[in-house]
Amino acid sequence: MTIPIAPQEEVSAFADEFGEWSIEDGKLHREFIFANFVEAFGFMTQAAILAEKANHHPEWFNVYKKVVVDLTTHEAGGITERDFSLAKQMERIAAS
Repeated sequence: MTIPIAPQEEVSAFADEFGEWSIEDGKLHREFIFANFVEAFGFMTQAAILAEKANHHPEWFNVYKKVVVDLTTHEAGGITERDFSLAKQMERIAAS
């Protein structure tokens, strides 16, 4: 199964709609800042469950209350609908 890479205009539109997300090194990139480590880790736990269900796993990094996320679809060699979907789910988790 071939996973299509999103056209550049779709990637740009996503970054415009969700202003906290940017494109770095060909990946969707965002830094989430929480009130403390427990909230940051809770966010990661909830996101990990959704990522596992979708079989689409983020590249991420956590220190104290900051979580840095990079999303790309390795099999496709770029950003795809899978990345947009996981990013939107992360936004919902962070907002709650």
